[in-house]
Amino acid sequence: MTSTVHRTCPLCEAVCGLTLTLDEGGHVTSVRGDKDDPFSKGFICPKGASLGRLDEDPDRLRKPLIREGDLWREVGWEEAFAAVKAGLDQVADRRSVAIYLGNPNAHSMAGSLYGAPLIKALGTRNVYSASTADQMPKHVASGLMFGHPLAIPVPDLDRTDYLLMLGANPLESNGSLCTAPNFPGRLKALRARGGRLVVVDPRRTRTAALADEHVFVRPGTDAYLLFGIVHTLFAEELVGLTHQVNGLAEVREAAKHFPPEVVATRTGVPAEVIVRLARELAGAPTAAVYARIGTCTAEFGTLAQWLVDVLNVLTGNLDRPGGAMFAKSATEFSARRRSYQVGRWKSRVRGLPESNGELPVATLADEIETPGEGQVTFLITVAGNPVLSAPHGARLDAAFGRLGFMVSVDPYLNETTKHANVILPPPRMLQSGHYDFALLGFAVRNYARYSPPLLPLDGQPSEAQILARLAMIASGLEGDLDEFVIGEMLRKAAETPGSGIEGRDVAELRAELEGETGSERRLDLMLRLGPYGEWAGKGDLSLRKLLDNPHGLDLGPLEPRLGEVLNTASGLIELAPPPIIEDVERLRGKLDEDPPEIVLIGRRHLRSNNSWLHNVGPLVGGSNTCTLQINPADVARLGLDGEAVIRSAKGQLTVPLEPTDTIMPGVVSLPHGWGHAGSSQSVAAEHAGVSVNTLTDESTIDVLSGNAVFNGVPVTISPTGVIIAQ
Repeated sequence: MTSTVHRTCPLCEAVCGLTLTLDEGGHVTSVRGDKDDPFSKGFICPKGASLGRLDEDPDRLRKPLIREGDLWREVGWEEAFAAVKAGLDQVADRRSVAIYLGNPNAHSMAGSLYGAPLIKALGTRNVYSASTADQMPKHVASGLMFGHPLAIPVPDLDRTDYLLMLGANPLESNGSLCTAPNFPGRLKALRARGGRLVVVDPRRTRTAALADEHVFVRPGTDAYLLFGIVHTLFAEELVGLTHQVNGLAEVREAAKHFPPEVVATRTGVPAEVIVRLARELAGAPTAAVYARIGTCTAEFGTLAQWLVDVLNVLTGNLDRPGGAMFAKSATEFSARRRSYQVGRWKSRVRGLPESNGELPVATLADEIETPGEGQVTFLITVAGNPVLSAPHGARLDAAFGRLGFMVSVDPYLNETTKHANVILPPPRMLQSGHYDFALLGFAVRNYARYSPPLLPLDGQPSEAQILARLAMIASGLEGDLDEFVIGEMLRKAAETPGSGIEGRDVAELRAELEGETGSERRLDLMLRLGPYGEWAGKGDLSLRKLLDNPHGLDLGPLEPRLGEVLNTASGLIELAPPPIIEDVERLRGKLDEDPPEIVLIGRRHLRSNNSWLHNVGPLVGGSNTCTLQINPADVARLGLDGEAVIRSAKGQLTVPLEPTDTIMPGVVSLPHGWGHAGSSQSVAAEHAGVSVNTLTDESTIDVLSGNAVFNGVPVTISPTGVIIAQ
C-alpha cells in the first residue's frame, strides 16, 4: 500500500512543488516534481529529490538533550523546558541574553511566525541572524530608497528582454531574494525569445556559461562597475525616468567621480564594455538589473545593492512589466509604518549600528568575550550553525564555550549546538505544515501554496510549540501564544480603515477562522486579510481554499504597484539617501588602491545549501566537494601541486586544489558550510572539508548594513611544507 502526497520543497528559495510517494509506514519511496504546480510545473533539483533521505536522516535528534560535562543525556520535554527556565532564571539582566536565528527560519512556518514573539519575550536587543552574513545590504538599500526593508524589486524574468546579473549563480543556488522555480528554464526562455543575458562574476559559473556574455570582475568592486554604468547613462543622456524621485542631482554628482576609464582599472572590466552595458540597458525594450550574495557579502555591499536599483530607476525599468517589480504576497498586510531607519541602537562593544532590529553577527563574539554590563552570557540559537557560517568562526567557536548557558533549537548535534546546555530538536519536515511567508514576497509570479503535515507528531511538540513554549518561559506568562497573537492582529485590523473588517466584532471574526493548529489559524487569518483574501474584499483566498488546491494557486503575473509599496516620508523614491551618499566618499577613497595579489571568494553548490545537507549521502561527492578553485596560471606561478596552504589575517588552511580556467587569475574560491571534522553527523564527518570562515575577518564589514565580508578577502597561497615568515 502506498499513498501519493504533495508538498512544497523547503530546502531553498525556489519553493518547488513536489509529489511524494509514501509506503504504509510513512517512509518516502520516491520524490518527483509536481507537474500540476502552476509555478514550478514539475521542476525538481537534486536537493528536492533527496527530501526523503534528509527527513529520515538517522543522525537527526529525536529527543531533547541535556549536556552534563562532556556527556549528553536524553530527557523528556518537560525536563528539557525546566532546564531552560532554570538557566534563564539565573540571568539578572536581559541585556545579557542574545538570540541567533539561522537561515532555515526563512524556510519554515514556525521560524516565520514565532521568531518575533520569542525575541519580544526575551526583552533583548542582542538579536543576530544569518541576514548579516548574507543579505542585509539589500534590506538596508531598499529601506532607504523605498521606505521598507522588504520592498525588494525582483526581475520580471518571464517578460524581460535584457537581464544584467551580478554576483548570482541561480543555476546552483536556484535563486535568492528572487523566488523563481526552474530559474535555469526561465533564463533559457529569456534567450529563446530573443532576450539577452549578461552575467558579471569573478567565476565562469554554470549560470555564466549559459549567458550570452560573461564579464569577469574583480571581487568586491561591483559598486565601481555599477557607478561606471550610471556615469555613462548621465554622460550620454540615456536617463529615462518614469517615476518621481528625490536626489537625482545628487546621484549625477556622485557618478561624476566614477567614469568608465577610471573604474576599469579597479574592476578589471574594460571601459568599452562598461559603456556598452549602459547603452544596452538603456536601449532594451525592457530590462532589469539583479545582484545577489556575491555583491552583498563585500565591503561596499549596500552601495552595490543601491546602485542596482538606481539603474532600474534611471532606465525607466522599475515597476514595469519586464523590468524590476514588486511581488504581492498573499499574506501581505500591514498598516503604514514610519519611514525606515538604521542605527536606532548600537552594539555594546564596537558601536555597530542596528539594521532591521538586528546587530551584525560579526560582533557576536565581542559581546560574549568582553566583560561589563550587558555582556552576553545566555544564548539561544534557532536552526543556525554560526560556527561554520559566521566570519572568523574559530573565534566564535571558542566564545560559545565561555557562555553561562546556551539553548539550541536544532535537529542536529553540530559544530554550534555542541556548546549548548539544552538541545530541543524540532520534528521531521513531513510532520510539519509548510507555507513560505518570507519567500513569496520575492516571487517572480504571484502564487500561494500550503502543505499540511503529512505524518503525525507521535507525542512530540511541533516546532511552533517549541518556540511558543520558549517565548512563554521568557515572558513568564501562561496561556496560548497563538490566541494572543490572533486577537491582537484582529483588533489591529478591525481598527484599520480599508482592511475589509474595520468595525467588525473581533470574537465573531475569530470564530470564522479555520485550522487544526495555532499556526494554521494564524495562516488563515493572514490569508483572509491579505490582498487576495475574502475579508479584504479583493478575492476569496483562505486556508480552506489552499487546502482544496494542494498543487498551489497561480495569482497572476507581477503588476505595477509602486504606490502601494512606497513608504518614504516624501512619498517619492529616495534616489540619494544621505547615509548612502556619505558612504560614497569611502568608496571614492579606495578607488586608487592597488588590489591585493590574491583574494578569496565563496561559491555555491547545487547539491548543498550552507551546511544543511552535508549529511545526505547522495548529495555529497561529485562536484559537491570542498576544494580550492584556482586559475592554472596561478598554480604555475606559485609552484603549487595537489594541495596548498591558504593564509589570511585570521587563520590558515591546507586545502586540495581544483585548477580551472573558469576562475579569473588572482582569485581563489572555497565553498562555505564545510568543516565537519569530528562531527556526530556520520556522512558529514566522512566528507569533512574545511571551514572557509577560518579565514574570514569579523572586523571587516559593510559599514552601512553591518554585513560580514566574505568576498574579496586578501589571502596568500603557498605550497604545503613551505614556512612563511610572520
